Amino acid sequence: MGSPGLKKIVRGCLIGLVSTCIALMLHWAGWLDTIENKTWDLRVSVLADPQKASDDIVMILLDQNSLDWAGTELGLTWPWPREIYSILVDFAQRHQVRSLAFDVIFSEPSAYGVADDMMFKDALIRFGRVTNALVLSNSSGTRTRWPGNLSSKEFRIPGLTSWLKTTRDQVQVFSRIILPIQKIAENSAILCNVNLAPDRDGIYRKIPVFSLFDQTAQPAMGLGLFLAAHPGSEAAMTRDGLVIGSHAIPVDSQGRTILKYRGPSGTHTTFSAAWVLQSEIRFRSGKAPWPGEIAAFKDKYVMFGFSAPGLFDIHASPVDSQCPGVEIHATFLDNLLSNDFIKAVPFLLVLFISGVLAVSCGMLIAFFTRAWSLVGMGMGYLLSPVAAGLAAYGMGFWLPVALMETSLALTILLVLFTNYAVEGRQRRFIKTAFNHYLSAQVIDQLIHHPDQLRLGGERRTLSIFFSDLESFTSLSETLEPEALTLFLNQYLTAMTDIIHQEGGTIDKYEGDAIIAFWNAPLETKDHAVKCVRAALRCQERLNQMQSGFRQQVGRKIFMRIGMNTGPAVVGNMGSHTRFDYTMIGDAVNLAARLESVNKQFGTYTAVSDATRNLAGSQFAFREIGRIVIQGRKQSIRVYEPMFQEVYAAGLKTYTTFEQGLALYYEARFEQAKRIFLSIADRDPAARVYSRICRQYETDHPHDWDGVWVMTQK
Repeated sequence: MGSPGLKKIVRGCLIGLVSTCIALMLHWAGWLDTIENKTWDLRVSVLADPQKASDDIVMILLDQNSLDWAGTELGLTWPWPREIYSILVDFAQRHQVRSLAFDVIFSEPSAYGVADDMMFKDALIRFGRVTNALVLSNSSGTRTRWPGNLSSKEFRIPGLTSWLKTTRDQVQVFSRIILPIQKIAENSAILCNVNLAPDRDGIYRKIPVFSLFDQTAQPAMGLGLFLAAHPGSEAAMTRDGLVIGSHAIPVDSQGRTILKYRGPSGTHTTFSAAWVLQSEIRFRSGKAPWPGEIAAFKDKYVMFGFSAPGLFDIHASPVDSQCPGVEIHATFLDNLLSNDFIKAVPFLLVLFISGVLAVSCGMLIAFFTRAWSLVGMGMGYLLSPVAAGLAAYGMGFWLPVALMETSLALTILLVLFTNYAVEGRQRRFIKTAFNHYLSAQVIDQLIHHPDQLRLGGERRTLSIFFSDLESFTSLSETLEPEALTLFLNQYLTAMTDIIHQEGGTIDKYEGDAIIAFWNAPLETKDHAVKCVRAALRCQERLNQMQSGFRQQVGRKIFMRIGMNTGPAVVGNMGSHTRFDYTMIGDAVNLAARLESVNKQFGTYTAVSDATRNLAGSQFAFREIGRIVIQGRKQSIRVYEPMFQEVYAAGLKTYTTFEQGLALYYEARFEQAKRIFLSIADRDPAARVYSRICRQYETDHPHDWDGVWVMTQK
């Protein structure tokens, strides 16, 4: 490895490490949180799969329709009497649901009297598997101690004390509590905290599995609903999280878990509270249940909550900005039942991945200075954390991408700045010194490889282009120098633009002649195709410019083009003090001769069989003859190329020409002449062949092989 290469590697490595350190500081300062959260929401939205929502969870929502129905049919205003909730409990018991949870705070006695609370209490006792809500806070609530009469309702977690010692007091401890009234609290299967704090932007991505109050753990409602259905479940706190029976819940140092949302609001099976109440009323009046009603609730976990806008229990989730609070609890339970909570990738691993990406990006991108390669390499690296984040989500992990993206973006920017500062001066010198002599491609290659500023070349297979204007000498004699210069500049600019658009390199201009080639200095797989297409486009462009040229020079302008593909030596050639990027070789000479061959055949574009074979089926080709160039022994076939639509338009003429040429090769000159004459008025090549056939009728050649020996240039 050379010294310059080693310096680039070291520089790129250092830049990657510095960028990672800067990104780490931004992460610690919390400046990347917003970006990370937004990318997480995008991942959740893209990969959420409503089809995976658990069929074992059913929600009963008190929606606006239920409020309207109760006011119209039952004459009830909000808040509803506890009797309504007792009806819902009886409904759940009759339908044999696993357990029922109310996301409702029953912290005050019923406004309808003691009897109303007693009805709800009796329903709770009858069913026995109802979870009710409490609220933990540091600002509201009068109780600061857990009531002794509710000691049986405590959620005990073996190993919690030891686990808390490892979290360094990051789990929030609440000082106040709001409990249901005693009749409800005592007869609930378990009480659950429903005060869930969102992230700073108000979106619920994580919720606490349990919260601490007065040395007791209060479970989230989804967990409480599960415990109510499985009262004998054993819980234990481990290093990885909370284990309940065969279910494991990953827990971070703050006691939270990451939710895996199945979809937007309504993903889980949902019934309106009005529908449920009507069903129970039907049952009590002796009517049969609605079809499928029993199956919809049997052995299900049922949650009751609010979705009516006026009841203020609408929250934002990563997949829905208008999500009922109870649906967040349902998502927790869904993850618990499916054992597919999202796990956080350990931060040290994230930091390691960020460093590896940044360092490798810095080392590699330091070697790329061309715009397209920089963009491609940069985009590839910047997209890799996104792809990794999506893949990790599919495997059940939250892989933070903001830290990785920031370290990569900083790496790319710093490498670009450093490259410009270190190498920009040399590039500007080369570009200024050679801008007037070499093509843009060659200058670009010299910028990337300054060691090529020396004499010498390499052997390449090139597609070579020679063009010349017909009767240019006589034209130049009739025009004033200024008019001739203006004409040539317009003509050469138009043709050069097309050659460059097709990826060709201009070798030189010789008066009106243009010499160009493809497949050097940059390798081009389809160089023959591009060469032929450039020639045909040049002819089309010249035809479009005829009206303007006729006004300038007083006549139509025609251009002859010859093309050949073959090995040539290409590189910097000249003296030690002045050289040019050019080509030499027999293939180059043949291309030049093919340009003049057009004069013999009456054509304007000719290619060798080598070019024709490489160009394949991209274009139409008609054979116009077999020739031997002076100084060569082997004959070649010469073709006239054209676009497919041009060939199709003149198909009858070209087919007739082929028939005549076949007879010509067979030395059947009289028949060939008749065929050529039939199209001679519209095909110059046929006109040429008709004259030759007429000559050969009277002066039949010996040792006929159909080959023209070209004796003039």
